[in-house]
Amino acid sequence: MSGAADAPAHANATGIGIAFALDALSFALSAWTLSRVRLSRAEPAAGGARAAVRKSVLIVEDERPIREMIAYGLRRAGFEVREAEDCRGAREQLADRQPDLLLLDWMLPDMSGLELAKLLKRDEDTRELPIIMLTARAEETDKVAGLEGGADDYMTKPFSPRELVARVAAILRRMRPALAGQLLAYGDLELDTVAHKARRAGHLLQLGPTEFRLLRHFLEHPGRVFSRERLLDAVWGMDSDIELRTVDVHIRRLRKAVNLTGMPDLIRTVRSAGYALDLDK
Repeated sequence: MSGAADAPAHANATGIGIAFALDALSFALSAWTLSRVRLSRAEPAAGGARAAVRKSVLIVEDERPIREMIAYGLRRAGFEVREAEDCRGAREQLADRQPDLLLLDWMLPDMSGLELAKLLKRDEDTRELPIIMLTARAEETDKVAGLEGGADDYMTKPFSPRELVARVAAILRRMRPALAGQLLAYGDLELDTVAHKARRAGHLLQLGPTEFRLLRHFLEHPGRVFSRERLLDAVWGMDSDIELRTVDVHIRRLRKAVNLTGMPDLIRTVRSAGYALDLDK
């Protein structure tokens, strides 16, 4: 009975593995080329300049072929890679040394990746750790659940290893808020929390108190998608009786204030998920 019931799951896993293997052939050459470019940039100059520090990625995936394929692609692209096959192993690795980004499979043997993501986002030491959720669950409700659970991005299997590497690099570019004293900065946007002023490309922005708090929250978590409910809790407070539609009103006001004439929109709307401050749209 159990063998027959498990057959579809095994077939699906096999299909996913084959998809990864087929894509690996074309991926290998481009990954090798990218790694040579990265390495050439990191080599010390004649004067003895220091090599660039590699970004680290922790892969949590119980399917060994998939985990090894992802690790291969990331290493060839110049990333430092560590691996775990379950949530217990992931937590041990996180306690030892926190990576720059976590690739987290949803379906794991000891605990779901979604539950681990929620735990990490509640922990002060790991709440800022960017997470990309990997899963075969392609329904919109699953994607929303993953993003609301703490994932910064969501990829459904089978996916292109090249696209995964590109998404990892994009998120690591975004997750760099410049915290200089009381100054929050992202791209050409700056917010002084002491002077209570915000500027874009040097131009002073006219923000109301609520829009200021919204912008501050986004600047503290660049690139991360927040649902209306989470924005209500963070900006208005958990005990607030404000309706969800109020969030949309203040987002529109924030957009109007921040998006000066001729400048790109920095506030990204994610359908059925929420909003994010994002340069790479």
